[in-house]
Amino acid sequence: MQRFEEKTMTSQKIFEGNIIDVQLDEVRLPNGETAQRELVYHPGAVAIIPITPDNKIVLVEQYRKPLERTLVEIPAGKLEQNENPLTAAVRELEEETGYTTTNLSQVTSFYTSPGFANELVYVYVTNDLIKMENPPAGDDDEFVEIMEVTLDEAKDLVEEGRIQDAKTNYAVLYLHALTK
Repeated sequence: MQRFEEKTMTSQKIFEGNIIDVQLDEVRLPNGETAQRELVYHPGAVAIIPITPDNKIVLVEQYRKPLERTLVEIPAGKLEQNENPLTAAVRELEEETGYTTTNLSQVTSFYTSPGFANELVYVYVTNDLIKMENPPAGDDDEFVEIMEVTLDEAKDLVEEGRIQDAKTNYAVLYLHALTK
């Protein structure tokens, strides 16, 4: 057993949904005691930092029901079953912004909330955007407004609390670091 490993004793699926599954595990802790863990399983996601030819960041504003408000974010979306993250990134870029690209570079990947969820987000960047004449339709239940902002304007959106999600904050910090 690894030093901090928690050995699963029992496991019960509580919920199976379209986006997440929830499971309750009873585990044996490294000290021999037991505890319960509520686990969220997610297929993973992609996020794109799209930079226009005039050096603006393409963002989307959309309503986030768990927060009961809108947020300004970089384009992103869930991976479909067995989907390649790079393929998903192009799909999400096209659906959410009306831009496409043939040049995406992976910047990083990170777990959103490893204390209870396994969601892994792959972050890509492109500064080779091509405006599409006939972009694909987005999801039927997704309503977004596209914004193109400078890095300074994105920093202002952070200060105003309109950008508050991890992937977009990461994107702003990443782009800021490139200017140093």
